[in-house]
Amino acid sequence: MTDCIFCKIINNEIPSRKVYEDEEVVAFLDLTQVTPGHTLVVPKKHVRDIFEYDEEMAASVFSRIPKIARAIEQSNPAITGMNIMSNNGSVAYQSVFHSHIHLLPRYTVRDDFSIMFGDHSEKYTAAELDAIAASIKEKMEG
Repeated sequence: MTDCIFCKIINNEIPSRKVYEDEEVVAFLDLTQVTPGHTLVVPKKHVRDIFEYDEEMAASVFSRIPKIARAIEQSNPAITGMNIMSNNGSVAYQSVFHSHIHLLPRYTVRDDFSIMFGDHSEKYTAAELDAIAASIKEKMEG
């Protein structure tokens, strides 16, 4: 894809700070550096988001995550944790539409990053949860 910034990084058309590269995946520092070491793991094949992955691509991309995450962790003794996340679709805050996984090193609870899950457990009956689970399971078998 000619207008994709990540494809341009993959093709060395624009500069980046790559920390890992092989035949399937490239990892480079995110320019925003939400925290020091914030890295993006990107499949070399252009796919918009996780919904376009097949099993082979998923295995290829996700199998590299632990190795890259460990290298980031070992690069700075102040790192005490890591968020690993992928935003898929505008509503989920995806801003570059070439699939990528964020590896966000964490140093303290005061890092300039937060994610909070609301607890809505009281809003659902057991029957409603069973129906949601059954709907997902049905699509898994298809």
